[in-house]
Amino acid sequence: MSDVRGGSAGLPGDPPGGRRALAVWGIGVSVYFVAVIFRTSLGVAGLDAADRFGVNASALSTFSILQLLVYAGMQIPVGLLVDRLGTKKVLGIGAVLFTAGQLGFAFSPSYGMALASRALLGCGDALTFISVLRLGTRWFPARRGPLVAQMAGLVGMAGNLVSTLVIARLLHGIGWTAAFAGSAVAGAVVFVLLVLFLKDHPEGHAPEPVPHQGAAYVRRQVAASWREPGTRLGLWVHFTTQFPGMVFLLLWGLPFLVEAQGLSRAVAGELLTLVVLSNMAVGLVYGQIVARHHGARLPLALGTVGATALLWAATLAYPADTAPMWLLVVLCTVLGACGPASMIGFDFARPANPPERQGTASGITNMGGFVASMTTLFAVGVLLDATGDDYTVAFSAVFVLQALGVTQILRLRRRAARAERERLVASRVTSVHVPV
Repeated sequence: MSDVRGGSAGLPGDPPGGRRALAVWGIGVSVYFVAVIFRTSLGVAGLDAADRFGVNASALSTFSILQLLVYAGMQIPVGLLVDRLGTKKVLGIGAVLFTAGQLGFAFSPSYGMALASRALLGCGDALTFISVLRLGTRWFPARRGPLVAQMAGLVGMAGNLVSTLVIARLLHGIGWTAAFAGSAVAGAVVFVLLVLFLKDHPEGHAPEPVPHQGAAYVRRQVAASWREPGTRLGLWVHFTTQFPGMVFLLLWGLPFLVEAQGLSRAVAGELLTLVVLSNMAVGLVYGQIVARHHGARLPLALGTVGATALLWAATLAYPADTAPMWLLVVLCTVLGACGPASMIGFDFARPANPPERQGTASGITNMGGFVASMTTLFAVGVLLDATGDDYTVAFSAVFVLQALGVTQILRLRRRAARAERERLVASRVTSVHVPV
């Protein structure tokens, strides 16, 4: 069975993997774990935030929209920074920023201050995931790439689980300030571990130094990555698959289950936990499938989109005031597949770009789902205010973005597949004629 420790021989020049790789990667992914806890902590505090700051649905959604706007807008710069500075420096800056943002949110006396704190948190969060992906490519053989990426996503969802199980209880047990300020301690802990123990790459596997070439270099990196059909297909796969689950967990799931479906906060919290657990289980399965059967990437992604659309349609159109519990359970289980499906986007972008462009290509891909999430968060908030909290109308925005994304995936799929086959043929020719 495939695992992230390596074992069989890899490609010439591949990192060795092994226990040291697991230990170093574990430190990096722990930073991402804490970032996700902070990112998703608003999802269990949405109703409390509305009461604390006296805001309506549109203003409440602005918290998450601003956070995601900063996150999405920084993905290409972060990719360039990782390619240029390395993982350790970028992750360290991220840990400082998201910890400061969480502390600021704890003590914010006003809506404006709270918004600024979430923006700072989003800035630090933006520096983490691309860095962790790069760390995986530097420490593990290329054949482990899909599984390592899914494992990183799984650890991130474990952070979401902490939000739904721990932060929610702290919030209602010790209060707003103590809960958010106390959680910020985790940011300081992972920062210390990072400074002391994380290394960018194993000995003997240092990347070629990238000469500083200013704005011209930046433009070339971004343009070269964007020209690859695999990068663009990766972006649209990420765009189409990630946002339904992200929007549900990040902000609107709890209000939908409590206000539209009439559930208690405790039961709604259990359903949010189900989304997270489903995400973790499906991530393991998808990672194994894609690592062994590359041709399964697109069927898995499109199948997840189709299942998500079907379950949302059945829930919103159910001929009663509220949907039955069994249907909500199935909906939340399927929403859990959105995160793992979005990771497939990186499996299109990764082979389409050489090592020196991996950070940039991953940044472009990672923008997709967060742009879609940000757009949907805003649309749901506006529609709720415009319709008097009609969740059926508001959540119909999901179908519009899914239709757009599927259209782009179908348009790009053949071009990306052809380019990938050509690269594979060229690599085989090179391996035959060049001694190693």
